[in-house]
Amino acid sequence: MTETAVLTIRPATEADLPAIVALLADDPLGATRETPDDLTPYRTAFARIDGDPHQHLVVADRAGRTVGTLQLTLVPGLSRTGATRAIIEAVRIHADERGSGLGTELIQWAVERSRALGADLVQLTSDATRTDAHRFYQRLGFTGSHLGFKLVLPGR
Repeated sequence: MTETAVLTIRPATEADLPAIVALLADDPLGATRETPDDLTPYRTAFARIDGDPHQHLVVADRAGRTVGTLQLTLVPGLSRTGATRAIIEAVRIHADERGSGLGTELIQWAVERSRALGADLVQLTSDATRTDAHRFYQRLGFTGSHLGFKLVLPGR
């Protein structure tokens, strides 16, 4: 294995924000809703995430280059006899790493981390237009068991 093949999944730092935001913006949906030229709102959000022990924002780093990211959130609940849910959000893989197995490795890391943190269930949502992502998650054992809904609140 060469040094460039070594992958590290680690907690994100504020210094990672430019790379994370670039990943978020690097697709047709993200290009319409992300603003990589102004990191101010992302810094504010990062401070909130970083200060919450139930939030785990990570980056996948290969040879000093950010090649992936995701956010893992733990939500304690009453349903399912008091189950804790782990929610995987904002999964992004660098364009030149897609199809390399990195996405699988990152999701498997998130599932194992969820288990280690005491979660009983791992769930995620994926935009309805991302049919390739749906097939990817199904291959990893996730089932399309629910229909998700969103309501954008005005003022942002």
